[in-house]
Amino acid sequence: MRTLQGRGRLHLFDLDGTLIRGSAAAVEISRQLGLTEEIAALERGFLLQGMAPDEFAVQARELWSALTPEQVTAAFEGAPWLIGIREVWADIRAQGGHCAVISLSPDFFVERLLDWGVDSAHGSQWPSVPFTAPIHRPGILHARAKVTIAQSLCAEYGIGFEDCVAYGDSMSDAELFAVVPMTVAVNADRHLAGLSRYAYTGGDLREAYELARKSTA
Repeated sequence: MRTLQGRGRLHLFDLDGTLIRGSAAAVEISRQLGLTEEIAALERGFLLQGMAPDEFAVQARELWSALTPEQVTAAFEGAPWLIGIREVWADIRAQGGHCAVISLSPDFFVERLLDWGVDSAHGSQWPSVPFTAPIHRPGILHARAKVTIAQSLCAEYGIGFEDCVAYGDSMSDAELFAVVPMTVAVNADRHLAGLSRYAYTGGDLREAYELARKSTA
């Protein structure tokens, strides 16, 4: 295995609020349907009232019953992405490392990032758009699943959590941050306070990546 500064590091990225600044896949999809108030209510239920991820998905699927592939494309292309994402992933791979996105958001949105150069993209399992099937609740990811997926990726690459860098912004990243020593909070909320090695606020992923890169050089 080629190595990044002597080790083949695995960089693990959250999506909502991390790669997309101040927004989420669900919000951007709902915006295309004119359902911003409705998805905001669901987000409050999830963030503030303890709604389970699978219940969120079931209710979001009902909101998005008329969703088309074209609207998914528009939501993805119009999202407020951090700049420098492709450059960061290209540098990680050029240096012998690996990168992955692990998100609770729908896989039909998350997996579009494969075209941007990420090695693997992991999202909740949703039916294809346009929807002809209900949500399969066991396929919806939760916060603990981020740790499980990261463990599987580490096994695949023959490394441990000490060889990982995790980037996240909120409570869904807290469990992963608790087991990965090298962490970068990106535009994060209070749930990651005291859990991250580094904190970055801004709109350029290259700057957040540089914090970890310098530390592991």
